[in-house]
Parts: sequence; C-alpha cells; structure tokens
Amino acid sequence: MAQRPSVRSVADVVALIDGLGKITGRAQIIWFLVFGGLFLDAYSNAALSAGLGPMTTQMELTSTQVSILTATAPALAIIFNPVGGWLATRIGRVPPLLVAKVFAMAGALLAAFAGDFTVVWLGRVLVGVAYGIDFAVAMALLAEYTPAKLRGRLNLWQAVWYVATTSNLALALVFFNLDVGADIWRWSVGSAAVAAAALLLSQALILKESPTWLADKGRLDESVANLDRIYGIKAVAGTPDKATRTATEAAAIGFRQAGLLFQGEYLPRTVLSSVISLGQSMQYFAVGWYLPLISLTIFGESFEKATTGSMVFNAFGIAGGLLSAYFGRRLGLRLSSAAGFAGVFVALVAMGLTFEKVPTAVAFLLPVLFILCHSAGPGANGKSIAALSYSSDVRALGTGVTGMVGSFGSVVGLYVFPQIKDSLGLADTFLVLSVVPLLGLITCLVVKWDPTKAASPDEGAGQDRDTVAAHSVTAH
Repeated sequence: MAQRPSVRSVADVVALIDGLGKITGRAQIIWFLVFGGLFLDAYSNAALSAGLGPMTTQMELTSTQVSILTATAPALAIIFNPVGGWLATRIGRVPPLLVAKVFAMAGALLAAFAGDFTVVWLGRVLVGVAYGIDFAVAMALLAEYTPAKLRGRLNLWQAVWYVATTSNLALALVFFNLDVGADIWRWSVGSAAVAAAALLLSQALILKESPTWLADKGRLDESVANLDRIYGIKAVAGTPDKATRTATEAAAIGFRQAGLLFQGEYLPRTVLSSVISLGQSMQYFAVGWYLPLISLTIFGESFEKATTGSMVFNAFGIAGGLLSAYFGRRLGLRLSSAAGFAGVFVALVAMGLTFEKVPTAVAFLLPVLFILCHSAGPGANGKSIAALSYSSDVRALGTGVTGMVGSFGSVVGLYVFPQIKDSLGLADTFLVLSVVPLLGLITCLVVKWDPTKAASPDEGAGQDRDTVAAHSVTAH
C-alpha cells in the first residue's frame, strides 16, 4: 500500500491539487456551483437592464434616477469587494458566499415588489452588497480549487456572465409574450430571487471550505479532510512547517496589510490586474450594458427587436468567453488582454466614425467585434489575473481590491456614458471611450507579469508569510 503524502503547509496542499490532471466528480460539481454565484451576479444586473425601459415608464423615472439605479450595485461593490476579501481571509471562503446569496435574494424581492423609486433603490443596494462580496470571494476560491494545468478555466466566468445575461433577456421576452404589461421588469428582477434561493440551498449543502485556506490557518486536519471530500486525495496531516507556524501565529490579514499589494513583486501584478479590471469594466458597462439602446438604434424601436438584438450580441459574448480560456492558455493572460484591448479600440473608433452612416450589416458587425474582443481578452482576464497573482494568504484581499477598482470603472461607465451621450451623441461618445482600451493596451505591453507563465505564488509561500507576519507585528 502506497504511503499517503503528508501535508505540512499551504505549499503541500497546492502541490497535491496541482498534481491533478483534471477536475471530476464532486470537485467538478463544487467548481460549477461557485461559478453559479457569478451567474447570479450577471443575471441580477441583466434583470435591471432588460426591464429598464418599462420600469422608467411605469414609475416615471427621471434620467438622474435611472443613472442612480444603474450605478448603485457597482457603486456598492466598490466598498464590498474588499470587504468580501477581508471576510474570506478571516472566516473562510464559503460563509461570505452564502451571505451574498441571502443579500441577493432579499434585494431582488424588495425591488420586484417595490411601489416607488426609493424601495427599488434599496433593493439595488442589497444586490450591490451581494455582487461585491460574491465576486471577490468566488474568484479567489476558484483559483484555489483549480489545478495549475487548468488555470485557463477561470476565464470561463466571462462566458457564464453572457449566458446569464442572455438567459434573463430570453426570460424577459417570455414575460413580454405573456402580456404582463409594464410589470415585465418586476418579473425579470423577481426571477433573480428564485435563482438566488436555489444557489443558496445548493451551496450550503455541497460546498466545502478551501483546503488551501484551512492549511494557511494551520488547520491541517480539516485541510486534509477536505482534500479527500473534494478531490478524493488521500493525505495525512503532518507537523506544521515553519511557514505554517508563522502564518498561524501572525495577526490575521486585514485592511492594514493591504499595502503589501503595492510593494515588491506584488506591485506590478496589482497595477496590471487593476488596470485590466478598470478598463474592461468601464468599456463593458459603457457600451455592452447598453446594447438594448444600441439595438434600438440599429434594429428599430420595439422591445422585442431590441431584446432579440441584445441576445444576438450576447451570443458572441458567450463565444468570446469560451475562447478566452483558449487564448489565455496559448498567449497568456497579459498578451490576450493586450490583443483584446486592441480589437476593442479599433471597434470603438470604427463605430464612432461610421455610426448611422453605414448599412445595417456593418453597423451590426462592429458591436459584434467589440463584444468578441472584449470577452475573449480583458473582459475575462480582469478577474482571473488577480485571482492567480497572489499567494493564498492575501489572495482574497487582492481579488477584493482589484474588484473594487473594477467596480469603480463600472460606476464611471454606467453613470458617465449617458451624460456624454446626451452631450455629444452616440457616435462621438464611442470615440471618447476609445481612450480606455488604448490605455489598457499600453499597460499590458509595459507590465510583463503573467501568472500563467510563472510558478504558483504559493510556492514562495514561506517568504510571503514571513513578510506578512513582520508587517502584522509592525501594525500592532
């Protein structure tokens, strides 16, 4: 009988998981359940987008109120991305994910049954809290669940985003054909509560805490038990090594240690992941989120035509999201982001110069180019590169801070886009926005870090933890 491997540290856990060639069985179910939370985040956003027109008419909302509603969830995510990362570092990866589902369900129900603008806004506040917590934690957990050979799979979250968006648009069409009238937005938003409840139950029953996080906390017996429960890996808990003892004795990582992300080897990683996250969220929420509006201009003034057009655009987003895993593996996350930003820049400039001046076919192909390049490159990589760039002790904090920066880009895109559009018109707005992918492209070419081309950050976990411990002592 072969001797079972001994687990003495985070590095041992990472080595055992990285030794797997594939994710199967219970591990695969758990992996996709975490992805389910990202599906819900996108679905909740799309629910408001699809029903925004009927809601505006029914509640007689002003343009300012519309801007506030659309920007609320990402604005709250600015705060709750790092809060989610902090919680995941302190109490584990799974509890914050479950809390996020409760907030998402409550927010969807509150908005669906709202009688005025204020109550809808409060619902969006709760959705924003859920969005902020879930995204930061889910990407960190997925990075820890995934063997090194399969790191490109993290980019599939982008395809999941577009599948969720398309699903909600399709459901909106069903509600439209059922003649629910102006209340169509209530059905659309309310359906997100059903999805949240299903995910809450499923995740509570099936998810297991990250063995990597447990090892980082010195809980080696539990880490070994979860390696078996998730992957069927049979190991034994050994005597904690120096790095594990140091991490266990040190003060817990918190906001005081966030400065570590901007020091030493982490600085270029944080800069790159933050710029990609900021650029992709700003360009998507300025253009991609408003595809129904663009569809109305291209396909005609009808809810059905606009929604169907948006679904077609999002289908290309799904394709790009699936391709992002391939490009991320072949080119690396940095170069695939650079190529994507370049394509988005070309698309936006072309859209600005030709909008309403070319045949419908050409007008249709340019947003398609935008969506494909965005989703196959920076759209997916903005989250993945952060999750893979930090060791486990600061990973959730790193994804939280990067997510905060991305959420800031979302707010700018959602709030500023309508203002610029009203002042300059849609064509000139595209030209102004082309600066965003251009800056993203330049950053990707200047900063050379790529986690898919380097060893796992946890291989240097001992040195990292000594540094963290020193900072923790200094902070106290």
